[in-house]
Amino acid sequence: MVKAYRQEHIYKHPWERVTSASWRKFADAENKRVLSHILQVDTLNQSLDPSSGKLYTTRAITVHCPGPWFVRRIVGEDICHCLESSVVDAKSRSMQLTSRNISLQKFIEVEEKTRYDPHPDNPTGWTICQQETRIRIKPLSALASMAEKVEQRCADRFLQNSVKSREVMERICKYLEAESSSTLGL
Repeated sequence: MVKAYRQEHIYKHPWERVTSASWRKFADAENKRVLSHILQVDTLNQSLDPSSGKLYTTRAITVHCPGPWFVRRIVGEDICHCLESSVVDAKSRSMQLTSRNISLQKFIEVEEKTRYDPHPDNPTGWTICQQETRIRIKPLSALASMAEKVEQRCADRFLQNSVKSREVMERICKYLEAESSSTLGL
């Protein structure tokens, strides 16, 4: 069984500001309080392809396990390690991120894909964020009905965390907007 969902959000900020906010969302102390499930973020690799101008980044993200407490008890861990791969193409103004868990894979597989692009109705002022998440619990056949409930609970938690993440992104975008206005003397 796989639980999947898609979300779309429009940021009323330009692509450059939103993608800058994406890079900053885990760093600020205020955001750490809101995104308390994120324990640590480390950049493992970052490279710029000189021919295409694309920026490739790989980050390790450590999170509190999003599942219910009894699942954490069965699994024996309460943290999960994830790998985030991103590609930023400044020429086409596109940012794509893919995150996957690299621990607990014998119990659960989670893949989250996020994409930021200029909004077609206002490409210089708005950014569209498209997010797709897939969660798959790997149960024993006798536990299939419980696995479906756990998948739903995990999906609910991911949706709650997505809302928090959007709030953080909006806050950072407003901060960046104010910062650029004061720099320009407006």
